[in-house]
Amino acid sequence: MIGEDGEQLGIMSAKEAYKLAKEAELDLVKIAPNAKPPVCKIIDYGKYRYEQARKEKEAKKKQRIIDVKEVRLSPNIEANDMKTKANMARKFLEKGDRVKVTLRFRGREMAHMASSKHILDDFAELLSDISVIEKPAKLEGRSMQMFLAEKR
Repeated sequence: MIGEDGEQLGIMSAKEAYKLAKEAELDLVKIAPNAKPPVCKIIDYGKYRYEQARKEKEAKKKQRIIDVKEVRLSPNIEANDMKTKANMARKFLEKGDRVKVTLRFRGREMAHMASSKHILDDFAELLSDISVIEKPAKLEGRSMQMFLAEKR
């Protein structure tokens, strides 16, 4: 049994504990019901629930949801276009998002899939100062994908 000030009152029956709580005009709450013997505390239950809700809300505020942004490339991309896409990805990474880099193949480009992996490697090299490869380039159907994350 724990009193309203936080001091321990020792082991007592449930009736005695309930009587003490009524005298203090507060509630008797089981804090650890599975313990032997169960631990109870005399508190204002409404105030306790309010405090818990505030703590949860505060914890939620501090959470950061990480989005996955996508940058699409093609096998015959030029150097300037690659730099533009890299700058776009850099902005996403600086915001704290992950970047999914997709290299899409269409038509005859499918015949040269193996030789196009260097494009994703070059893209990762452009962003190597602020990013790290989370998942290396992997071929899936008509596209090759790679994930980049911000360096910690």
